[in-house]
Amino acid sequence: MSAGFTQQEIDTVYRVIQERRDVRHFVPGAVDEAVIARLLHAAHQAPSVGYMQPWRFIRIASASVRSAIIELVEAERLNTAAALGERGAEFMRLKVEGIRECGALFVVALADGREAHVFGRRTLPEMDLASVACAIQNMWLASRAEGLGMGWVSLFDPEQLAQLLAMPDGARPVAVLCLGHVEQFYPRPMLEMEGWDTRRELAQLVAVDRWSNTAG
Repeated sequence: MSAGFTQQEIDTVYRVIQERRDVRHFVPGAVDEAVIARLLHAAHQAPSVGYMQPWRFIRIASASVRSAIIELVEAERLNTAAALGERGAEFMRLKVEGIRECGALFVVALADGREAHVFGRRTLPEMDLASVACAIQNMWLASRAEGLGMGWVSLFDPEQLAQLLAMPDGARPVAVLCLGHVEQFYPRPMLEMEGWDTRRELAQLVAVDRWSNTAG
């Protein structure tokens, strides 16, 4: 049975996946509204457990709200450095966000009322979060295909960010997404380039039939 795609199209999908990067360095400039609409549509095409579609996107248009988010991220950056102990100083040298420079900023959240969705979540309630992560990945890959950088910032106190954005009880922010133009994409993941960590060998992460020490 034909997959319905040419070999060139198939190769492009794998190339976009391989070249996706968590971007921290942006060139100032607005992002075209038509492109933003396409990216959000791509995110909304993500799979979700029980078709619950738990993702909510809040676009940050106010300079004052953007500044308040920067303050929350900076506070958590300091807390993270303290929690890292001997690696704290190394962490503080990393650029961990591009909120100031990016052309568009979004907060992605889990919707409230998720307890009403049982299908696929009775024993794995965290599948709502997995669904939102799929939406973010869709947006990330589409951004890369459009030649735009995107960065996922998770350094914030979720309760404080929820309060800042007037989220209802039960809703929970998952990500601050920086989106914008870049001079170039990193040739390798930035944290790998900075020596923070390396990509594991795939053979260490795949096992058959039972958990294996090679997958530990």
